[in-house]
Amino acid sequence: MSTPDAILAAARARAAGQPYAGAVTPEEAFTLLQQDPRAKLVDVRTNAERDWVGRPAVPESQHVAVQWATYPGGVPNPEFGAQLEQVARKDEVLLFLCRSGVRSRHGARVATEHGFAESYDILEGFEGDRDAEGHRKTVGGWCKAGLPWIGA
Repeated sequence: MSTPDAILAAARARAAGQPYAGAVTPEEAFTLLQQDPRAKLVDVRTNAERDWVGRPAVPESQHVAVQWATYPGGVPNPEFGAQLEQVARKDEVLLFLCRSGVRSRHGARVATEHGFAESYDILEGFEGDRDAEGHRKTVGGWCKAGLPWIGA
């Protein structure tokens, strides 16, 4: 089993050159949430996605929601950075999660710009990419990895 320090070192190496601290796999994110008291999951999906699709089953104290974009319409949330500052501390390890790993990268970047130095993208997201039939949760992501989640 990897230690939090080993996971974070691998995450930094995996995302070298990115405008945020690093990138973790869903499994690594789950391990960090279990082993590192500084770890917090930041779910950047819309409220509708969390309500209709589900969310990771992690303690409420380690799970915050700050929408990257709003629903309906997908309009970027101009208050993202300010809202993050209300629910997270600068000394925490922030693990950003979205549906497939795109919005989470943006969230980690903006968090870093706001002084959250330990901001990490969770690769593959909650549902992962679409399969050949257009379905999610079969190619990658938190759900495909078999990590605990709460359905809608």
